[in-house]
Amino acid sequence: MQLTAATAISLNVDDPAASSAFLQAHFGFHEQMAADGFASLTREDAGVNVIFLRRGLPTLPADQRDEHAAGLILAFTVADLEGELARLRAEGVAITMPLTVEDWGERAFQVRDPNGVVIQLVDWLT
Repeated sequence: MQLTAATAISLNVDDPAASSAFLQAHFGFHEQMAADGFASLTREDAGVNVIFLRRGLPTLPADQRDEHAAGLILAFTVADLEGELARLRAEGVAITMPLTVEDWGERAFQVRDPNGVVIQLVDWLT
């Protein structure tokens, strides 16, 4: 298999504009494309585009239209986990999972966007 474009994750939410604004305001993404019920965001250093689709769009297959982005974690590996935690707190973002350290070396904390999408910032003990 040869990938020919950036990888993307597409999430169904009730309000794509709200999720888009959250990623732009707090995580440095910018909108690459947007329309009614659709927003595609990118960062030069992310290696993945994040797409938000409004639930119920007729362009989605019928069995996916009403699904909500649930049971997943949008995780970003960062260089300064404590610095990001302090920055987000200073910006008034609610930390929904405190900084934790797992036995396998992962350190992470979580926030939620306005649509309830879990965003996790992570680094690894070396």
